[in-house]
Amino acid sequence: MRLVCISDTHSMHRQIQVPDGDILIHSGDCLGVGTLDELEDLDNWFAEQPHPHKILIAGNHDWCFQDAPQQARALVRHAHYLQDSSLELAGLKFWGSPWTPVFFDWAFNLERGTELAERWAQIPSDTDILITHGPPAGILDEVPSGTDSVHVGCDDLASVVETLTPRLHIFGHIHEGYGQRQIGQCRYINASTCTGNYKPLNPPIVIDL
Repeated sequence: MRLVCISDTHSMHRQIQVPDGDILIHSGDCLGVGTLDELEDLDNWFAEQPHPHKILIAGNHDWCFQDAPQQARALVRHAHYLQDSSLELAGLKFWGSPWTPVFFDWAFNLERGTELAERWAQIPSDTDILITHGPPAGILDEVPSGTDSVHVGCDDLASVVETLTPRLHIFGHIHEGYGQRQIGQCRYINASTCTGNYKPLNPPIVIDL
């Protein structure tokens, strides 16, 4: 089973080279400004990809999923859209969720603490592959701050993932955190396609299970 992971394409999906695989996973910020027109183009692009299955979650730039959810979901015809929901494919149990801690005024933002913890409490204990837009605290979540860097991931998400121990936790959101890290039984993957300068230069991350 080959998983191909991308994230944070910001409507520049046609500029990236996506390797073949069994499941193409997009972990949010698929759109530029978040319009339905952008989403329709993304779905057309999904239809062109050879992967038998595609999975999509929303991110903080993907406004149409928050502001016009019925219309947005109706446009996703060539991918499985997950929003605090699950999917089973090839014996693997996936869970997808778009929420991230409040940062200015973006889509799918919630306050740190109780609001986010309630979302993460919905994740089933038998989840094999967790897909969130944002990272857990302390893992592939650093952003530059002056001459240093700071961790901006979600503490409650980190705590839940440690308890659940999925095989994979796939996310994006923090472009500068692109890469992989194995911690215990879980491989964490920040699949951000765009760099910190919003250039779609980071290649898709391929995982064979």
